[in-house]
Amino acid sequence: MDHSQPPDSVSLYPGITAGVNPVNALLVVDMQVDFLTGSLAVPDGPSVVDPVKDIIGLPFHFRYASKDWHPRGHISFASTHPGKEVFGRTTIYPPEDLVKAKGQDTSTIGERGLEQVLWPDHCVQGTLGAQLIDPLHEDRFDAIILKGVDPGVECYSAFKDPWGLLVTNLEELLKERGVTDLYVVGVAGDYCVKESAMDAIKFNVWNTWVVKEGVRSVSTEGKEWETMKSAGIGIIDTVRELKVKLGV
Repeated sequence: MDHSQPPDSVSLYPGITAGVNPVNALLVVDMQVDFLTGSLAVPDGPSVVDPVKDIIGLPFHFRYASKDWHPRGHISFASTHPGKEVFGRTTIYPPEDLVKAKGQDTSTIGERGLEQVLWPDHCVQGTLGAQLIDPLHEDRFDAIILKGVDPGVECYSAFKDPWGLLVTNLEELLKERGVTDLYVVGVAGDYCVKESAMDAIKFNVWNTWVVKEGVRSVSTEGKEWETMKSAGIGIIDTVRELKVKLGV
């Protein structure tokens, strides 16, 4: 696909470059049918489609989209846990086979439990609900990042699961392309958008920004914005402000 030309740059970090002008990448998080109009739709979800569409059309050097891509019977589904209700909670643990594959100590698995919200079945591999919502299409992106693909592991972040057992190729892609500024939009702001941005800032390699107008959340409390801001993530309120920052 066509890109804006990356600027002349100098080496800043192995695989990372920075010059007079930044190398901008966009991450569109989980703009899928089930999260916008389907089984796990965020409040006011459809209203975010047009802002995200406008943002995708801005002159980023690279564009990526993440998708939940769950097998049937995924650990995050309430239907997988007999007697548990949708939006109830349970404790999940890292699968032993994945812990072994990482060369980690399996004797500590019982100490690594995490609270898990139990969701309706959503974004099941190969279903309509897992597709990107119209008018967003996969051919607009340089790569699609699939997450939550293992039946026993939840994965909100587009980079990795909370135990670091399953890592996507997003970090590698951003480093290979010398990205200096990563802009994040999508759903849900208090889950996958927040966790993706929080992981992104931890690399301390690129600036991370979240565009508020291009995000919708499950909760209306808005705590995620203070959490992200406190972590050093830049918050851009509107698409108009983003255009100014990008020099459009």
